[in-house]
Amino acid sequence: MNRTVGLWLLVGIVGFCALPWYVLEDGLWSFEWLDGYPYDTDYAPGLFLLLQGEKLWLSPIAFLLALPLLIIGASKRNINFSRILLVAGGVGLFYLLAQGFAIGIRGWNADVFTQSFGELGDRQFGFGFGAMFVGAAFLFFLTTGIAARGIVNGDVFVVGSIGFVIALVGLFILYPVLNMLSSALQTNDGVYSIGVFFSKFFSNKIWGLGCLTENRSCGVAWNSLVLAICVGALTTLLGLVFALVATRSGLRQAHLLRPLTVLPIITPPFVIGLAIILLFGLSGAVTTFVADLLGINPTRWVYGLPGILIAQLLSFTPIAFLVLIGVVEGVSPSMEEASQTLRASRWQTFKTVSLPLMRPGLANAFLLGFIESMADFGNPLVLGGNYDVLSTEIFFAIVGAQNDQGKAAVLAIVLLIFTLSAFYAQRRWLGKKSYTTQTGKGDSGIPAALPRRILFPCYVLVGIWGTFTLVVYGMIVYGGFVEVWGLNHTLTFKHYITAFDINFNDNGIHFKGSAWDSFWTTLRIAATAAPLTAVIGLVTAYLLVRQNFSGKNAFEFGTMLSFAIPGTVIGVAYILAFNVPPLELTGTGVILVLSFIFRNMPVGIRAGIASMSQLDKSLDEASLTLGANTWRTFKEIILPLMKPAIVAALVFSFVRAMTAISAVIFLVSAEHNMATSYIIGRVENNDYGIAIAYSTVLIVVMLTAVTLTQLLVGKSKTGRRSSAKTLPAV
Repeated sequence: MNRTVGLWLLVGIVGFCALPWYVLEDGLWSFEWLDGYPYDTDYAPGLFLLLQGEKLWLSPIAFLLALPLLIIGASKRNINFSRILLVAGGVGLFYLLAQGFAIGIRGWNADVFTQSFGELGDRQFGFGFGAMFVGAAFLFFLTTGIAARGIVNGDVFVVGSIGFVIALVGLFILYPVLNMLSSALQTNDGVYSIGVFFSKFFSNKIWGLGCLTENRSCGVAWNSLVLAICVGALTTLLGLVFALVATRSGLRQAHLLRPLTVLPIITPPFVIGLAIILLFGLSGAVTTFVADLLGINPTRWVYGLPGILIAQLLSFTPIAFLVLIGVVEGVSPSMEEASQTLRASRWQTFKTVSLPLMRPGLANAFLLGFIESMADFGNPLVLGGNYDVLSTEIFFAIVGAQNDQGKAAVLAIVLLIFTLSAFYAQRRWLGKKSYTTQTGKGDSGIPAALPRRILFPCYVLVGIWGTFTLVVYGMIVYGGFVEVWGLNHTLTFKHYITAFDINFNDNGIHFKGSAWDSFWTTLRIAATAAPLTAVIGLVTAYLLVRQNFSGKNAFEFGTMLSFAIPGTVIGVAYILAFNVPPLELTGTGVILVLSFIFRNMPVGIRAGIASMSQLDKSLDEASLTLGANTWRTFKEIILPLMKPAIVAALVFSFVRAMTAISAVIFLVSAEHNMATSYIIGRVENNDYGIAIAYSTVLIVVMLTAVTLTQLLVGKSKTGRRSSAKTLPAV
């Protein structure tokens, strides 16, 4: 504990004495702040601000930061050890945030402070690296003090991890979301009113049942619920079918299914919608062919529930596959062999042994499909027709002529009720049963093949869905090489040249194409966000599965909150929360990285929970018994057995950062323009060729990244499974 205290004390001292306290306009790595450092008040560390008589409200921070010096070298059993850390960490963290929110760019942020203390006569900007380092030091002083009191067995790593995740969730999920949702209680004049909330919440537009009694559409709540249930169930089924064929069929070509199922997730959703329109729209290739063949008039059947359902199945089945592939691979063959030794047929073994052990993965896959469907607005925007859903209503309430943040917040609350209900139903279905299949003991490494009554339907489904996916992507690729998609099919390379032209001159390579700036920005931000998302997600999953602590359910709820709310709401919430001190992030690349981390983190959590549920706790206990601490056990025992979950988290977070639409629309800036915002701009200008060409390039780049990630992370090796072959089907 003394080493931990010393480490974070050093971090705090560096932050207060050496790093700029306030945010740097051009960033830390521009080094322009070194001109005039450390006495220029715009770039000065906290210590030098105080030495110049500036920002005197920072002086208590210096005192609280120095308190742990009193206990360096003291025993953790000394009662003053934990007391001083709790005071320094708790009071320091509270005061740091309180002064940050109380004082802004115009002085006091609230009239009550002006009335109590008078005019301030000074101001402050958002927190910089110095304040961030000091805040981290205070946080870990607090968690180390809590651990010294024996909480969670006095484990510094576990308590620190819990505190770290709670701080991140509170700051970057709860704070902006609550800030946004509070507008549901406000009138257009900014006055809080319960009556306004209830009038909006119980409107016919949300809960109307006109589709049952009259010839009109139902409310957006019921439309969204029906769609989400269908998508959750069907994506789970398709994901399981692909996972079974990939791992249990014995096909030599089964490895080809992995890139096929990942393809839709690396494509901007509206591009899939456009491809479906070209296939099944009023003038679509399939529609006109069938109409001419049968002698009937073509219809607009694809617009509405059928079209949205098809597009979302294409988009979200890969999520279910990525979650389920690790779960299917994790089912121990020894249990299946034991069942067959007792003369159970392969069908009985699959039904009573294999499938029940996959329940955590099935439940998590359904939950993710349900939430993704609720939060998606790209596909409903393109294919919705008269079938309105919550996500599109929220989008138009925010960016449309209405500009009604209160209505958007009420719709978001309705959506949140549905997603939390699905979360609760998932927990009830799983119950408290054990799904452990890996105990550290060796197994035969020969997974049982599927019975033929399952294998044949799986082949049919995989064949149909795989062919359909290839046709859709064939349309997308083809669209990048024609003059005008759907009208003039003359082949051309002009769209790729316009977007990605490269010139070679005396100064080297010149990226002349109009898409290069957004491409490099997107690649840099996605590559930064992906590993951070995976780390935070998997650590959180470890805490949820392996540790017991007070408030665990609330902790889990907080980590899933951002995934349950549409990206449009997250984008606006981030703008409202982080546009003013103490956290001025709007217009920077940091806000994009943060939005991707906490929007996509739940996938890493759910994949980690599903995978870790199959690892026996005796593995942890054996490591701890042999003298390893919790951190070493997590690093050397748990992580190597969770490689499928790591791949799922890395792949999903990277590709979603590359293809995100909803939140990006609100958070991009001229300096940090993302690929999807560039593509949307081209679509709005009816320049579909460049949009599709850019999407095709993104698909190739992300397929390469997915392949490299799987090769670098590798597969988990338990028993002799890595070299075993699947038994032939009977």
